[in-house]
Amino acid sequence: FLFLIAWLLLFNLTTIRILMIQRIQTVYLLIVTGLLITAMCLPMGYFTDTMGEHPFKALGMDVNGAFQSTWGLFGILMLSTIVAFATIFLYKNRMLQIRMSIFNSLLLVGYYIAFFAFYFALKNDENLFRIGWALCLPLVSIILNILAIRSIGRLSLIHISEPTRQEA
Repeated sequence: FLFLIAWLLLFNLTTIRILMIQRIQTVYLLIVTGLLITAMCLPMGYFTDTMGEHPFKALGMDVNGAFQSTWGLFGILMLSTIVAFATIFLYKNRMLQIRMSIFNSLLLVGYYIAFFAFYFALKNDENLFRIGWALCLPLVSIILNILAIRSIGRLSLIHISEPTRQEA
Protein backbone atom coordinates (compact mmCIF):
# COMPACT_ATOMS: atom_id res chain seq x y z
CA PHE A 1 0.00 0.00 0.00
CA LEU A 2 2.79 2.44 0.91
CA PHE A 3 4.60 1.47 -2.29
CA LEU A 4 1.51 2.44 -4.32
CA ILE A 5 1.24 5.82 -2.58
CA ALA A 6 4.95 6.51 -3.09
CA TRP A 7 4.69 5.54 -6.76
CA LEU A 8 1.66 7.81 -7.32
CA LEU A 9 3.38 10.69 -5.56
CA LEU A 10 6.55 10.21 -7.59
CA PHE A 11 4.53 9.94 -10.81
CA ASN A 12 2.72 13.22 -10.09
CA LEU A 13 5.96 15.05 -9.25
CA THR A 14 7.61 13.70 -12.39
CA THR A 15 4.66 14.77 -14.52
CA ILE A 16 4.81 18.28 -13.07
CA ARG A 17 8.56 18.51 -13.74
CA ILE A 18 8.16 17.24 -17.32
CA LEU A 19 5.42 19.79 -17.99
CA MET A 20 7.59 22.51 -16.48
CA ILE A 21 10.65 21.64 -18.60
CA GLN A 22 8.58 21.58 -21.78
CA ARG A 23 8.19 25.34 -21.60
CA ILE A 24 10.90 27.16 -23.53
CA GLN A 25 11.48 29.77 -20.82
CA THR A 26 12.52 26.97 -18.49
CA VAL A 27 15.17 25.89 -20.97
CA TYR A 28 16.38 29.49 -21.30
CA LEU A 29 16.59 29.92 -17.54
CA LEU A 30 18.41 26.60 -17.09
CA ILE A 31 20.96 27.70 -19.68
CA VAL A 32 21.32 31.05 -17.86
CA THR A 33 21.98 29.17 -14.62
CA GLY A 34 24.65 27.02 -16.26
CA LEU A 35 26.32 29.98 -17.96
CA LEU A 36 26.49 31.95 -14.74
CA ILE A 37 27.98 29.03 -12.82
CA THR A 38 30.57 28.73 -15.58
CA ALA A 39 31.28 32.47 -15.41
CA MET A 40 31.89 32.17 -11.65
CA CYS A 41 34.52 29.48 -12.16
CA LEU A 42 36.45 30.74 -15.19
CA PRO A 43 38.75 33.77 -15.38
CA MET A 44 37.21 36.91 -16.88
CA GLY A 45 40.57 37.99 -18.19
CA TYR A 46 44.27 38.09 -17.53
CA PHE A 47 46.53 40.86 -16.30
CA THR A 48 50.00 40.54 -17.78
CA ASP A 49 53.05 42.25 -16.31
CA THR A 50 56.78 41.55 -16.05
CA MET A 51 56.14 38.81 -13.46
CA GLY A 52 53.81 36.84 -15.74
CA GLU A 53 50.14 36.39 -16.39
CA HIS A 54 47.63 36.69 -13.54
CA PRO A 55 44.07 35.36 -14.02
CA PHE A 56 41.31 37.78 -13.03
CA LYS A 57 38.53 35.61 -11.54
CA ALA A 58 35.27 36.54 -9.86
CA LEU A 59 36.70 35.90 -6.38
CA GLY A 60 39.88 37.88 -7.00
CA MET A 61 43.36 37.64 -8.38
CA ASP A 62 46.78 36.84 -7.00
CA VAL A 63 49.39 39.43 -7.98
CA ASN A 64 52.95 38.81 -6.84
CA GLY A 65 51.88 37.04 -3.67
CA ALA A 66 49.23 39.62 -2.72
CA PHE A 67 45.59 38.59 -3.16
CA GLN A 68 43.33 41.30 -4.57
CA SER A 69 39.77 40.41 -3.58
CA THR A 70 36.90 41.03 -5.99
CA TRP A 71 34.30 39.04 -4.05
CA GLY A 72 31.60 41.54 -5.05
CA LEU A 73 31.69 40.16 -8.59
CA PHE A 74 31.30 36.65 -7.24
CA GLY A 75 28.41 37.76 -5.03
CA ILE A 76 26.56 39.35 -7.94
CA LEU A 77 27.03 36.24 -10.09
CA MET A 78 25.94 33.95 -7.24
CA LEU A 79 22.83 36.01 -6.51
CA SER A 80 21.99 36.13 -10.22
CA THR A 81 22.40 32.35 -10.50
CA ILE A 82 20.09 31.76 -7.54
CA VAL A 83 17.50 34.18 -8.96
CA ALA A 84 17.59 32.50 -12.39
CA PHE A 85 17.21 29.03 -10.88
CA ALA A 86 14.43 30.10 -8.50
CA THR A 87 12.57 31.79 -11.36
CA ILE A 88 12.14 28.41 -13.05
CA PHE A 89 9.91 27.23 -10.20
CA LEU A 90 7.64 30.27 -10.38
CA TYR A 91 5.92 28.97 -13.51
CA LYS A 92 2.46 29.32 -11.94
CA ASN A 93 2.95 33.06 -11.36
CA ARG A 94 3.99 34.43 -14.75
CA MET A 95 4.06 38.09 -13.73
CA LEU A 96 6.47 37.35 -10.88
CA GLN A 97 8.54 35.24 -13.27
CA ILE A 98 8.83 38.22 -15.63
CA ARG A 99 9.78 40.55 -12.78
CA MET A 100 12.43 38.16 -11.48
CA SER A 101 13.91 37.82 -14.98
CA ILE A 102 14.06 41.61 -15.35
CA PHE A 103 15.69 41.86 -11.91
CA ASN A 104 18.19 39.20 -12.97
CA SER A 105 19.08 41.16 -16.12
CA LEU A 106 19.57 44.32 -14.06
CA LEU A 107 21.84 42.39 -11.69
CA LEU A 108 23.95 41.31 -14.65
CA VAL A 109 24.19 44.90 -15.92
CA GLY A 110 25.38 45.78 -12.41
CA TYR A 111 27.93 42.99 -12.71
CA TYR A 112 29.47 44.67 -15.76
CA ILE A 113 29.51 48.03 -13.97
CA ALA A 114 31.28 46.41 -10.99
CA PHE A 115 33.67 44.60 -13.35
CA PHE A 116 34.74 47.87 -14.96
CA ALA A 117 35.17 49.45 -11.52
CA PHE A 118 37.48 46.61 -10.45
CA TYR A 119 39.24 46.70 -13.82
CA PHE A 120 40.13 50.39 -13.47
CA ALA A 121 41.11 49.89 -9.82
CA LEU A 122 43.51 47.04 -10.66
CA LYS A 123 44.86 48.36 -13.97
CA ASN A 124 48.00 50.47 -14.03
CA ASP A 125 50.60 51.52 -16.58
CA GLU A 126 52.78 48.47 -15.95
CA ASN A 127 50.26 45.75 -16.80
CA LEU A 128 48.15 44.82 -19.79
CA PHE A 129 44.71 43.27 -19.73
CA ARG A 130 43.57 40.46 -22.03
CA ILE A 131 39.87 39.65 -22.02
CA GLY A 132 38.84 36.05 -21.34
CA TRP A 133 35.91 34.48 -23.15
CA ALA A 134 34.05 33.95 -19.87
CA LEU A 135 33.43 37.70 -19.70
CA CYS A 136 30.80 37.38 -22.44
CA LEU A 137 28.75 34.73 -20.58
CA PRO A 138 26.73 37.22 -18.48
CA LEU A 139 25.90 39.11 -21.70
CA VAL A 140 24.61 35.89 -23.26
CA SER A 141 22.63 35.36 -20.04
CA ILE A 142 21.04 38.80 -20.41
CA ILE A 143 19.99 37.91 -23.95
CA LEU A 144 18.54 34.60 -22.79
CA ASN A 145 16.69 36.40 -19.98
CA ILE A 146 15.13 38.70 -22.57
CA LEU A 147 14.09 35.66 -24.63
CA ALA A 148 12.60 34.07 -21.51
CA ILE A 149 10.68 37.26 -20.72
CA ARG A 150 9.28 37.32 -24.25
CA SER A 151 8.19 33.69 -24.10
CA ILE A 152 6.60 34.13 -20.67
CA GLY A 153 4.76 37.19 -21.97
CA ARG A 154 3.51 35.29 -25.01
CA LEU A 155 2.32 32.47 -22.81
CA SER A 156 0.49 34.99 -20.62
CA LEU A 157 -1.19 36.54 -23.66
CA ILE A 158 -2.28 33.13 -24.92
CA HIS A 159 -3.64 32.27 -21.49
CA ILE A 160 -5.57 35.56 -21.28
CA SER A 161 -6.99 35.31 -24.78
CA GLU A 162 -8.41 31.81 -24.25
CA PRO A 163 -12.16 32.02 -23.78
CA THR A 164 -13.42 30.81 -20.45
CA ARG A 165 -16.44 28.57 -20.31
CA GLN A 166 -19.18 29.50 -17.94
CA GLU A 167 -21.23 26.69 -16.51
CA ALA A 168 -24.98 27.32 -16.59
